[in-house]
Amino acid sequence: MTETLTASATRAVYAPIRSLGPGHRERIAAHLLALEPADRYLRFGYSAGDVQVRHYADHLDFDRDDVFGIYNRRLELLAMAHLAYANSPDCNSCAEFGVSVSKHARGRGYGKRLFERAVMHARNQGVDMVFIHALTENTAMLAIAAHAGARLVRDGSETEAFLRLPPANFDSLLTELVEEQVAQTNYTLKAQAQAFRHLLGTLQEIRSGVRHARDQSAP
Repeated sequence: MTETLTASATRAVYAPIRSLGPGHRERIAAHLLALEPADRYLRFGYSAGDVQVRHYADHLDFDRDDVFGIYNRRLELLAMAHLAYANSPDCNSCAEFGVSVSKHARGRGYGKRLFERAVMHARNQGVDMVFIHALTENTAMLAIAAHAGARLVRDGSETEAFLRLPPANFDSLLTELVEEQVAQTNYTLKAQAQAFRHLLGTLQEIRSGVRHARDQSAP
């Protein structure tokens, strides 16, 4: 899997990252379907059409893999990462990382943040190696991996990055627990705010309708 950041990611912005489950599937699909063709090519490694993108979203296995996301206040999924665990006996403690960031949300460091979050989670799950299969032209993703200490192996138009992880410790476990709790709380508050804005909008429409009806009935 690959990543769709641009190389101009210079303005780091803090954003809570939360775990995603089946209830987020439609928002994941909407995020991926909104990617431009060139970004889909980087994300999936081929020119994925809407059918392929939808198939990917519909078949995400949340029981086996881990998916993380960053939402804005309108509960639009700005960025997501997929940590897929290897099911091969030759690599039963390995995981593959892939990420995508919406075009209008780039330059905020979301790809790097998601990578760090996924790596910490993988470490806490007993994974000792995270790898990334990327197109060589995806320089932003490869730069993130290299900065983290990954070993890059280039094979023509494709490059693989291998990052060895240390064992989990108290600090990594506690940090992930706190970050997930903060992200869950943040998402809940955003959902409540959205519901409140929707309610206000409905009330305003009702009041406007009542006022219009009263004006129409006035002599």
